[in-house]
Amino acid sequence: MNLSLAGRTAVVTGAGAGLGRAEALALAARGAAVVVNDTGPAADDVAAEIVAAGGRAVAVRGDVGAWTTGDALVSAAVDAFGSLDVVVNNAGVLRDKMLFNLSERDWDEVIHVHLKGHAAVSRAAAAYWRSASKAAGGPVYGRVVNTASEAFLFGSAGQPNYSAAKAGIVALTLSTSAGLARYGVRANAICPRARTAMTEASFGEGTSPGGLDAMAPERVGTFVGYLASPAAEKISGQVFVVYGDMVALMAAPTVERKFTAASGIFSAEELGERLTPYFDGRDPHRTYAAYSVAALDETGTV
Repeated sequence: MNLSLAGRTAVVTGAGAGLGRAEALALAARGAAVVVNDTGPAADDVAAEIVAAGGRAVAVRGDVGAWTTGDALVSAAVDAFGSLDVVVNNAGVLRDKMLFNLSERDWDEVIHVHLKGHAAVSRAAAAYWRSASKAAGGPVYGRVVNTASEAFLFGSAGQPNYSAAKAGIVALTLSTSAGLARYGVRANAICPRARTAMTEASFGEGTSPGGLDAMAPERVGTFVGYLASPAAEKISGQVFVVYGDMVALMAAPTVERKFTAASGIFSAEELGERLTPYFDGRDPHRTYAAYSVAALDETGTV
């Protein structure tokens, strides 16, 4: 089993702190050269940290929601280290509001950084891998790890913007997996829980066997390092919930019940006769939201 990233180059967005920093360090520890992206000087600090530990890294500051930043990150990887092999889309912001209090700016900023940011970097990487595959006459090495959230599974009431962005990221991941498979690219999404500056208000302190904080971002970084490795060659188009001591593979949605019109065309009356009784007395939590995921939590944090 090959878990090494020696000779590979990775781009990690939002890597100046928290989860992105942990992911960048984990990839570097596996031997990858890392392009560290963030909007400010923290990117330089993390790149310096990797270099000080004996690794290779460069910092590229920029807003991932700007289409040109994706191109800049790919160019930095190729110019500095000769290739691009791994993309970890992590950058994000929160603007938590109930839907009735949500401003246009609250919506736009979250969609811009999360969903457009994922798309901008993924598009640039996809163009690079497609070109490289054509030049090589066959598949190349490509890994994409996108950052979704359990908010998309539940439809977080106080995060309509964030939930929508994360649902979009999962759809983007599936499109990436399907569209780039022929070129050798594997794409997956993770729904991580980790205590960072962005989430510290949500997650309390906690430890598990071994003394490592149950919500330590390093736990997620380890899994991202695995998904980026050759050992994960057969894993693509998947969604994982990751935190504490577990990794949970999510199943695809299923059809609960099919209703078919008796005459081939539904009338409003027949719909009422068929659907209304079916939903009478239904548990209000039995919706498309995946509330069962909550049963995975054994950390004591919510």
